[in-house]
Amino acid sequence: MFDNDAKIIQRMAPMLQRVLIADPHTANARLLGELIRTTVRCQVWAAPSTDKALKLAGSIEPDIIFVEMSAEGLEGAAFTRKLRRGALSCRQAPVIMMTSQATAATILAARDAGVHEFLRKPFTVKDLLRRLEAVTLRPRDWIEAVDYVGPDRRRFNSGDYSGPLKRRADTRPTPDSARTSQALKIVRSAIAAVGKDPVQALRALQTQGMELQKAGVKASDMKLTDAAIAFNRYLADVERTGGFDAAELERRAAPLLAYLPRDDSAVAA
Repeated sequence: MFDNDAKIIQRMAPMLQRVLIADPHTANARLLGELIRTTVRCQVWAAPSTDKALKLAGSIEPDIIFVEMSAEGLEGAAFTRKLRRGALSCRQAPVIMMTSQATAATILAARDAGVHEFLRKPFTVKDLLRRLEAVTLRPRDWIEAVDYVGPDRRRFNSGDYSGPLKRRADTRPTPDSARTSQALKIVRSAIAAVGKDPVQALRALQTQGMELQKAGVKASDMKLTDAAIAFNRYLADVERTGGFDAAELERRAAPLLAYLPRDDSAVAA
C-alpha cells in the first residue's frame, strides 16, 4: 500500500534527507542508494568499513543509516554499538540492518546492539518503505542505560520475525508508570556501573534524571519533581568537575530511588 501512498512518503521525506549506507559491496550500496532516491529526494553517502562509516557519520550527520550485518571490514552490530555509545551528534539516528541471513538469532543480536529495524535481502520497495515508515513516523522511546543504548527493545518489531517479539504489547506506547519505573531502575544500575564505565553511567543518569523530572511535572508530584531537579543540578556539577564521589552520588540519588518498590529487583532495560 505504501507504493501508492504519496502522503506517507511526503511526511517521511524531511526525515530522510541525508542517508548513509555502510556496506563494503559497492554495487549493493549503489543499488540501495538509487532505490532510496527514487522514493525521496535525498543525498546518499556510502562507506565500505566500520571506521570509515563512523568517520563519515561524524561529518555528514545522517538522518538514517543502513548497515550490512556482516561482511569483510564491517560488522553491523559492532558498528551500531560504537555509534550508540559514542559522542557523535547522530548517535540516535535510526539504523536499519540488512542481511540475507535473517534468523531469529541474528535478529535478536541486531535488536540488542541498538538497531531500529531489520531488512532481509532481497527486499522489495514495499519492504523498504515499511521500515522507513517505522523509523520516521512511528519512533520508539530512546533508552539510555549502561548495558544497553538504543531504541526501546520492548517495541522492536521486525517484519522478518514472527516469534515472541510479536506480542501485542510490543507495539504499544509505554505507559507513564512503566517509563518512571524503568528510569529508576536505570538510575540504580548506572550508580553501580560508575566505577567501570563512568562516561556512559553519567550519560544514563543525566537522561533518566530529565525523564524523572518530566514524569514528576506530568503527574503533579512536586516531591518527585524537586528531587529530580536537585539530582540533575548535582549531575551538572559532576560533569563540570569531572568526577564522581560514590557516597555522595548514592546520597543524592536516594530521594529518587525511594520511589522504586522495595521488592523490585529487576534489571533495567
